[in-house]
Amino acid sequence: MSRYAGHVQIITTRFGDNTRGTTITAACSVSDQPPMLLACVNNQNENNQPFFQSDSFVLNTLGAQHQELAGAFAGFGKLTSEERFALGTWEIGVTGAPILTNAITAYECRIVDRKITASHTVLFGEVIGLKMGDKTASLLYLGRDFHTVE
Repeated sequence: MSRYAGHVQIITTRFGDNTRGTTITAACSVSDQPPMLLACVNNQNENNQPFFQSDSFVLNTLGAQHQELAGAFAGFGKLTSEERFALGTWEIGVTGAPILTNAITAYECRIVDRKITASHTVLFGEVIGLKMGDKTASLLYLGRDFHTVE
């Protein structure tokens, strides 16, 4: 799978008092009417439980300037959740989940379905909010390394 290029994104959620974010590359559009997308979250990581309990998430699309943040949310450096979120500037959206204020795009989603697969859970989300940021170079992950594309 390391040869499959993916756009780097941080998916966030909130369930009760628990706020969680993790870096993913497996996400895509599903439908435009209604607007829906999917995001795949590792179900073998016990820290990802809030994604499986919450009714919403935010998919924050990252740009070239977010490489350090992407690495932190991927688990590089073994930072706590609080330390990871402290590396960025966030606002709370209509779902209660964190939105990265300088994301290329942030999609606020209400979860309409979940599908458990071998190692990941696929979250299907109807887009209920959209925040557009600046057009900047996109951050990709390929060959176990970050790359940028204009």
